[in-house]
Amino acid sequence: MKDKDTKDIEISLLLEAIYQRYGYDFRQYSQAHIRRRIMNRMTMTGLEYISQMQAMVLNDETFASDLLQDLSITVTEMFRDPEFYKSLRENVIPILKTYPFIKIWHAGCATGEEAYSMAILLQEEGLYDRTTIYATDFNQMALDKAKEGIFSNKMIKDYTVNYQLSGGKESFSSYYTASYDNVIMNKSLKKNIVWANHNLVTDSVFAEVHLILCRNVLIYFDQNLQNKVQTLFFNSLINGGVLCLGSKESLHFTDLYQEYIELDKKQRIFKKKY
Repeated sequence: MKDKDTKDIEISLLLEAIYQRYGYDFRQYSQAHIRRRIMNRMTMTGLEYISQMQAMVLNDETFASDLLQDLSITVTEMFRDPEFYKSLRENVIPILKTYPFIKIWHAGCATGEEAYSMAILLQEEGLYDRTTIYATDFNQMALDKAKEGIFSNKMIKDYTVNYQLSGGKESFSSYYTASYDNVIMNKSLKKNIVWANHNLVTDSVFAEVHLILCRNVLIYFDQNLQNKVQTLFFNSLINGGVLCLGSKESLHFTDLYQEYIELDKKQRIFKKKY
């Protein structure tokens, strides 16, 4: 028990050091997620105590950069959860078609696979030319990769299956060019995506949007931080705007649940009330 308490204190001090030195705030992230990532980095570096990492993170920017990458969330794929994208076509696209222009915020976009998926879907629905997608993340390295739009072709077979199951209307291969071991996404998909560094924990509203997608990010936050971010989303959505969460995320335990109606309960798609 004492050992566990000591680790908790060390982790708390390490997260405070990261916040004070670099401005990245992981203090309200899920403890299980943070502990797992920190212990993994400690094993990789051969350190004996978490407290040793505190000194390194303050004085070694390379180590700090590696640890920040560890703590950020970059798990993603194209047309992840195809049933979600199918529901998006059926339940959300008709709403978006009523607007003369569309602003979409893809919060926590990681390396961009789902932002490109959205661009493809909008292109097929005839909406992309009047849409701006704000794809944001606090992980600059992930954002740089997203901007490039270059992905390993090892995943393309899975992405193609996802695309087909999601109701894709074209050949998925028409959206990229193969180059050795990679694929390069078409420039036409990039033209209306604005990639920007934004931290959900510390930054505020930056645009009023019609649709927000933030899937499988909030599960890493504690309840207080989830409420804070949900307030940020609520204030960023127009009345009648749509919020999409991950399959294990919900509004039920937030202060704003009564402010939305459910468009698709299973796929966690909510519409802000007028």
